[in-house]
Amino acid sequence: MKILITGNMGYIGPAVVQRLRSSYPDALLAGLDMGYFANCLTNAAVLPECRVDTQYFMDVRNLSTDVLEGVDSIVHLAAISNDPMGNTFEKVTYDINHVASIALAKKAKEAGVKNFVYASSCSMYGAADDGPRTEDSALNPLTAYAKSKVATERDLKLLADGRFRVTSLRFSTACGMSERLRLDLVLNDFVAGAVSTGKITILSDGTPWRPLIDIKDMAKAVDWAVAGEAQNGGDFLAVNVGSDEWNYQVGELAGAVASLIPGVEVSINGNAQPDKRSYRVGFGLFRSLAPQYQPSVGLAQAIKELKEGLEAMNFRDGNFRSSGFMRLKALTSLREQGLLTEDLEWAGRMSGVESTVRRQK
Repeated sequence: MKILITGNMGYIGPAVVQRLRSSYPDALLAGLDMGYFANCLTNAAVLPECRVDTQYFMDVRNLSTDVLEGVDSIVHLAAISNDPMGNTFEKVTYDINHVASIALAKKAKEAGVKNFVYASSCSMYGAADDGPRTEDSALNPLTAYAKSKVATERDLKLLADGRFRVTSLRFSTACGMSERLRLDLVLNDFVAGAVSTGKITILSDGTPWRPLIDIKDMAKAVDWAVAGEAQNGGDFLAVNVGSDEWNYQVGELAGAVASLIPGVEVSINGNAQPDKRSYRVGFGLFRSLAPQYQPSVGLAQAIKELKEGLEAMNFRDGNFRSSGFMRLKALTSLREQGLLTEDLEWAGRMSGVESTVRRQK
């Protein structure tokens, strides 16, 4: 078996690669990434890419069909991955998240790839306060990022058939410790504030709902889709991935962190404008289709692992919201150094470079 993982050098990628390497020790794993965040390592014992057999440094917008040779499954993680980045780089978000994703899927189908696993998002439900959203609920994307996910799912469905199975994993909001940690995610932000300053600052009024999932459980769901068991849902399957018990209001999450990390003060922005991005999600379909791959990391465990990971890094940056731990800040820094163009392509001598690294057996 040969599996190509795009976007493997991001926040979720290392956990996905580690899971797939464990589940398929004899498989050929190939990573493909632009390398925006390659240097954002956090307390990694080894370079995460040591776990893949081949690492391509390549822009998914200009993907060479050579990398698809012999590939059985693609795990497509590569994306402009949150609302702040999507709002700042709206056109690029559309080009990478939608146009390039569909182009990749078409090339993959032509190359004989049988299984396409797409990292989608529950954020496409947008504003929904009247009960948990199911896969049949109306979509209400409010941001460039969410809209790109809706458009990509729509067009992937048109490509799916008996020889090209597509599984769209609508992930809950990610959290948890990673070898390339992000702090622009709600639970990670709260734990970082608690560890660095003893304070959690909620930017909203604390009422919006969010479903959460630890990255290890995201990787478990990817494993399920790669294993082919998702075919029980048909040639095209869009499925919410998470747990009913992990639907929380933002204020509840802050309270949970404060209860587990003594002496933490929580403050809520009473003057905040209402956050329209509020939704609960139902995960009944995922439970029925993937009973052996259900989320197993609890909220307390995720908080504990984040705390311990940050402490192992000697994390003390109370101004982390202006640091490279925020993906938008990392991209902005590369832009300010002249390393990236306005289209987020590598500039100068770095532009158009395609490098391949292979692991020694």
